[in-house]
Amino acid sequence: MGKSKQVGNHNNGKKKNIAKTWKTKRRTKDLDQIHADMIPTNAAKLLKQDVDYDVTGCGQHYCLHCARYFVDLKTLKEHFKSKPHKKRLKQLREEPYTQAEAERAAGMGSYIPPKTLEVHTQQVEEDMD
Repeated sequence: MGKSKQVGNHNNGKKKNIAKTWKTKRRTKDLDQIHADMIPTNAAKLLKQDVDYDVTGCGQHYCLHCARYFVDLKTLKEHFKSKPHKKRLKQLREEPYTQAEAERAAGMGSYIPPKTLEVHTQQVEEDMD
């Protein structure tokens, strides 16, 4: 008796890139997208969302800087004191990269160092539940 001609698992020769799947599994917003969310009109929409039962905490407790939802107000406040949140605030201090800056880097203008922005943790309204 010899080996059967079918070798391997039953994926019909398709190999999935497992590393890419794991890398993108918990991907969050990039810094420039968060800067766009921090504009006051966009921030008001994100912080005052309608109840959405498909999102953690019904979409009522959202960290604007980390783009994360939390179960309740207590966990949101604990998150504000955490190291990842403080690290994200530090990253957001630098002005987002623009097309004009890319052109200057390519030699189409003189170098202007990026500006630093003042970023503070968002204010939390106390719920009276």
